[in-house]
Amino acid sequence: MKTFSATPADITKTWILIDAQGVILGRLASIIAMRLRGKHKPSFTPSMDMGDNVIVINADKVQVTGDKRNKPHYRHTGYPGGIKSRTTGQILAGAHPERVVLQAVKRMLPGGRLSHRQMTSLRVYAGAEHPHKAQAPEQLDVKSMNPKNTRDAR
Repeated sequence: MKTFSATPADITKTWILIDAQGVILGRLASIIAMRLRGKHKPSFTPSMDMGDNVIVINADKVQVTGDKRNKPHYRHTGYPGGIKSRTTGQILAGAHPERVVLQAVKRMLPGGRLSHRQMTSLRVYAGAEHPHKAQAPEQLDVKSMNPKNTRDAR
């Protein structure tokens, strides 16, 4: 019996649609990271991009627990003394709330070139509309997977 190792001809990618409204951020990010890597497939090969294409809608309505709304996120302008800080709540209320979901998923993937390639299969939108209707994505109901995945809006 030989160990199966997938080749690019063996890989089939599907399109998944996830509604993030009312879902807790960390639980959502771990499910998305698993789907992007392809670990839900029985033919998972760690060195291949086997994951699905994931579309996340309503990223602005994602929930965070505890005091994480006040957690600072840092970025640097590239100039000396150019470090900038914003809280999670400010980012979610700002112009690009999808960046919170993108950063959470990015940090749950292992570092390296393969993870950068897998992140290109993720599309996150703040509202309920997305331009990928032609791909006929199948709905993945994260809320019904586990009752701990949701939280009432506060």
